[in-house]
Amino acid sequence: MKSVTRSLRVLEAVARHQPVTVGELTKLFGLPKSTVQRTLVTLNEAGWLRANRRDTTRWEIGARVLAVRPAALQGSSLFAAAREPMIRLRDALNETIHLSVPDALQCMVVVDRVDSDQAVRTFHTIGDTSPLHATAVGRAILTHLPRRDVEELIAAGLERFSDSTPVEPDELRAELDRIRTDGYAVNRNQYRPGVCAVAAAVLDEDGTPLAAIAASMPEARYDSERAPSWGRLVADTAAEIAQRRLGA
Repeated sequence: MKSVTRSLRVLEAVARHQPVTVGELTKLFGLPKSTVQRTLVTLNEAGWLRANRRDTTRWEIGARVLAVRPAALQGSSLFAAAREPMIRLRDALNETIHLSVPDALQCMVVVDRVDSDQAVRTFHTIGDTSPLHATAVGRAILTHLPRRDVEELIAAGLERFSDSTPVEPDELRAELDRIRTDGYAVNRNQYRPGVCAVAAAVLDEDGTPLAAIAASMPEARYDSERAPSWGRLVADTAAEIAQRRLGA
C-alpha cells in the first residue's frame, strides 16, 4: 500500500507542478531519486503520466487522466448546463454533437456526446483527445485565448494531419481572425479524413473559454452553403450553455 500511496502523491504533485523534473519531485518528497524515477516510469507505462513534448526531462499528466476526468465533470455546472441544449441542437441538425474542454494548450478532451440517428455518422469516444490547431473545437478555444498563448502553440510546432491542416503560422492566425468575425469555427478534413465539424466556444463571464460545442458530420453531408446557418445554431447553443451555467 505504501507504493500505491506514493504513486498517487507523485501523480498529484505532477498535476500541481507540471511540467516538473525528477529532481524537483525528489526535493519535494525527500525520497531517493531512483525511487521517484521508478514511480514516474511506472505511471508513464500505465498512461497516467507522459514526458513533456518540448522538454523530455519534465513530466506532465498523461492521456489516462484526461480520459477519466470527464466522469468527474458530470456533476459540474458546465456538464449540467450543456446537456439539454446539446440534445436540442442534435434534434435540429440530426448530427453528432459533442462537448470538449481544453487541457491547457496540450489538447481538447471530449467530455460529452449526443449521437444522431443517421445510419452513417461520426463518432467521438468520451475522453478522446485532439490538437487545438487542427480541429474546429480547438480553434474555437484558441480564438478566445490571449495572443501569447496562440504564439506559444505556434512556437511549439503545428503538426500536419492532412493536406488541409493549418500548419503555417500566418494561415492559423488568419483562420482565427475569421472565426472571431464569424463567431464559429469550421473543420473540413483538417484532422480526421472524411470528418467535418462546426464549433463555437462556451465562455465564462469574463470571456475565458471553458469548453467548445461542435456539430460533426461525415464529409458527404457537409454543405459549405449551409455552414453559416449551422454556425449560428452552434454559436447560439454555446451562448445558451454559458447562460445556463451562470444561472445554475
